[in-house]
Amino acid sequence: MRLPWLDPRDDSQPFPHPDRALRDPQGLLAAGGCLSPRRLLRAYRLGIFPWYSPGQPILWWSPDPRLVLFPERINLSRSLRKTLRKGAFEVSADTDFAAVMAACAAPRSTDRGTWITPEMHRAYCRLHRLGHAHSLEVRHAGQLAGGLYGVAVGRVFYGESMFSFLSDASKVALVALAAQLRRWDFALIDCQVRTEHLARMGAVDIARDVFLELLQRYCALPGRAGPWRLDGDLLAAAPVSPA
Repeated sequence: MRLPWLDPRDDSQPFPHPDRALRDPQGLLAAGGCLSPRRLLRAYRLGIFPWYSPGQPILWWSPDPRLVLFPERINLSRSLRKTLRKGAFEVSADTDFAAVMAACAAPRSTDRGTWITPEMHRAYCRLHRLGHAHSLEVRHAGQLAGGLYGVAVGRVFYGESMFSFLSDASKVALVALAAQLRRWDFALIDCQVRTEHLARMGAVDIARDVFLELLQRYCALPGRAGPWRLDGDLLAAAPVSPA
């Protein structure tokens, strides 16, 4: 199958339907185009995201199955509960989006953040300024220790990447995100493709057509325009008793 190419000068050009994505490599749907806010938001609503290496054209993906985390079903391990009980981390939202993205982009052998290009950094910082992209920052003794970022459309949060400088810091960010999204009646967190780390925290694979049906329903609902502010008791209210 020939890969469709998008015109970088026309961000209104429609994407191919996700069911046209390749099986090898799994989920590759289109190439080219641009990373304008209009193009990116259109992609996320359709269950499509950009992921490409430096020197490649922009590549657009819609894998099947899709890994998602339902905020009310997050799983806390015994060791993570112990970390939360210690109360050593502080969590905030949208206080240093650019720094979180930069940390996610630092080369690591197992993290998809390695693929965050300078072009993507600029594009998502612009989405953040427009109130669509959000970050969670985890600090220890006042220093950035971990975090995550993603894009919100309606009642869906599309997770893009996370990082940890200290053990459990990114997990704490995800726990806080899930707790806040539950309170805001968000339906799901898109985790894109399976990792064992996310699966252990409760993320599950669902068929792409089921994922797209969920997007149709929940992206149309009113969301939370940025900048986000977290409730102060999120970590204290997390379920920290032994499982």
